[in-house]
Order: sequence, then C-alpha cells, then structure tokens
Amino acid sequence: MIPDQYRRAHDWLWTREPRSPAQRALLHLARYVMALARDLIEGDISLRAMSLVYTTLLSLVPFLALAFSVLKALGVHDSLEPVLQQMLQSLGDQAAAVTKNIIGFVDNIKVGVLGFVGVITLLYTAVSMISKIEGSFNFIWNIQRTRGVTRRFSEYLTVLLVGPILIFAALGITATVRNSSIVTQLASIEPFGTAILLLTKAAPYVLIVGAFTFLYGFIPNTRVRLKAAATGGLFAGVAWESASAAFATFVSGSHQYSAIYSGFAIVIVLLIWLYLGWLIILFGCRLSFYVQNPAFLKITNDPPPPGSREAEVLALRVILAIAERFTAGAPALTLEQLVQLLGVPLERLERSINVLASAGLIAEVLPERRWLPLRDPASLSVAELWRLVRGRIEDFPAGDVQARRAAAFIQATEQRIAEQASPSLRDWLQSEPAQARVTESGKGGARA
Repeated sequence: MIPDQYRRAHDWLWTREPRSPAQRALLHLARYVMALARDLIEGDISLRAMSLVYTTLLSLVPFLALAFSVLKALGVHDSLEPVLQQMLQSLGDQAAAVTKNIIGFVDNIKVGVLGFVGVITLLYTAVSMISKIEGSFNFIWNIQRTRGVTRRFSEYLTVLLVGPILIFAALGITATVRNSSIVTQLASIEPFGTAILLLTKAAPYVLIVGAFTFLYGFIPNTRVRLKAAATGGLFAGVAWESASAAFATFVSGSHQYSAIYSGFAIVIVLLIWLYLGWLIILFGCRLSFYVQNPAFLKITNDPPPPGSREAEVLALRVILAIAERFTAGAPALTLEQLVQLLGVPLERLERSINVLASAGLIAEVLPERRWLPLRDPASLSVAELWRLVRGRIEDFPAGDVQARRAAAFIQATEQRIAEQASPSLRDWLQSEPAQARVTESGKGGARA
C-alpha cells in the first residue's frame, strides 16, 4: 500500500514543468528515485532478494567449484581465494574467515571422483542459481516467459565456464598494466602520476560496473538496450562499492553481534550482506527497466476490475491495434507501445493480452517482446473474434440445472450471431469506422 505522503510527492513531481536543462535533469533524476522508492515500499523486490539469499547459500559452493575447475585447468586456481576475499571485504575482519571456510568447502569437492550423477547434480545446483536470478530479473521486467530448457542450459553453462575466465583475464590485464615499466615511469611524472593513481582506485568500480552491465543485458529474457543496461550497471556498481565500504566500517565498529550471537555472528553478518548485495543488484535491474520503459515511472490509481463489456472492448482494441500493424507491414507493437497507444493501465492490458493469447489469437515474439497475430486476419470473422474474446464458459455440475440452462442460452445466442454474415478482421480493419477507432484508441483509452 503506497502511503498518501508518497502520492502527494509523486503528484507534485509529475506536475512540474522545468524551465532549464539543469532543472529538467534534476526532475528526471527525482522521478527515477521516486519510482525506486515506490518499489522499495511495495516490498516485492525485497522478497525476491530474500529468496536469492537462500539460493546463494545453497548454490555458492557448487558455483565456485565449477569456476575452480575451469581456473585449475588454466593454472590460475590459486587466484580464486584473494578475489573471493576482495568480494567479501565488506565483512571486515570476518572476511578472511568466511573466505577460508568457503575455499575449504570448494577444495573438498573433488569433481573427478563425484561420478556421473554427482557431476550432473553439481551442474544442476549451479545452473539453478542463475535460473533463480533470471526469474527475478524477468519479474522485474514484467516478463512471463523464461528461456527454453535447452537454451537455458547452454547459455547458463557459457556464463559458468566463460565468466571466470573473463574476470581473471580482466584482473590479469589490470595487474600487468599496473606493473608495467612504462606505467611506472609515467607515474613519476605529474600530472600522469595523479591520473594513474585515480585510475587504479577506479579500477574496482569499472570492473564491477562492467560485470553488472553484462548481467542486466544478458540475463533478462528480452532485448535490453545498452544504455539501459549500462545505467543500471553504473548505479549498482557504485552502490555496491559504496555499500561495501560502509558495511565494512559498520561491522568493524560493532561488537554487539559477537556478544549476542557468539559463534553464529559471522553467519548473521554474512546473511545481512548477502541480502543487501542482492537488493542493490535487483534495484539496478529495476533502474535498467525504467530507463528502457520510462512510461512505467508514473503511478496510476489502482484500477478497479473491469466490467465484462469493458474487458471485451479492450480486448478488441488490442487485437485491432496488433492486426492493423501486421496488415500494414509495420513493426509489431511492444507492450510499452500498447500501453502508450491505448492509454490503459498495465494490469488491464496484460489481462486482455493473456485472454487473446490463451484463445490462440496473438503470440509473443522474443526477445523484443513484440506481439503478432497468430491467425490470418482474413480468415477470422469479427463475430468469431468477439466470441473468443468473451472466453469459455466453465462446465457446471449436472445437478445445477439453472446454471446449465443459462450457459446454454448464452452459447446459443453467440452461435446465432456467429452464423450471421460477419466481415473478416481484415475487412473490418479496412473499413473507415474501424480505422477511426484504431487511430483514436489512444484518446479513448480512459473510456475503454
């Protein structure tokens, strides 16, 4: 439930008219902040972060075991421990102990003696972690469909096998450049020395921003534009490094956890950091979604459930808009474009789209998430289209005579209408009234 104070602040932001480019930039920034604050208040992303904490605890060791095997084949497996400790530096003094325990678990997994079933289980556990991440990212992007099993397994294994190589290659290049004699000589000359020092300090930020940008562009089951992925990656990378430093200061300056939880203090601290880390990652993904789909920044009043006629009219408007683009040879409409064109809340639009998809009238094209008609508009009569939009009447028990008689009357009425002469969807589109309805659909969205 969104508080009234938030709604008032939101309405104030969306009624402002900036006069200068600086004011316009600040206003856009404030709108993004308000949208992320709304997501935090609603709590769905927080629940997803909690779920990923549990998944991480189960899958972290198998995930690192696979990475360790790949790096061992390259002869650089000894670098796993310092990199892991660097990632857990926010735990303060506990980072070394946690890293040592995790590396100990990884060393105990002997991939060569696990056998076929053991290796398959290890792969499944590691892949399930990425699958859970994809599910959370798809939820944030309002994507209902996930990758197919074959595609999911192949792409996830690519991340598991190639990812560690890319990370350590980047670290190796950074170390080589830093220790280069040319760089050493330049460092003794100003202002090159100051610039190299700043670049060295910025290297962790650049690497983490690049990693997050890759995640936001690759994991969601849709095409993410580079600008959106990079914006989310920049936000998450800076927030991650800043939160890591702040959390490390908090842990080193707080001894209450050890006094209260004793030996479990390290586990509690790890759980808190995992939750905070996943929260940052998911909100970075949400920011990417907003950058690519700015129409979803603004909140609307929670729409009441539509009446039956209202739902039928909206479904017909959706199929008209989709079929018109198809017959005109124009690019198919995305979900965001349908929202803007029809001027209806997202919840109602998705309900109508699900009805049309269930009836076999439209299909979603991935990864752009565009909608195309599944049947030739010339082969579908308007009467049949209306009947399919209304949905199927459920089967009532044989003893419920009144319900069965009512259902039979409705079905007979629909059948008589369908048997009458009815234009095809293509003819309907080419008629002047239908074209006017599609053209004016954006203006009449509030009424439909």
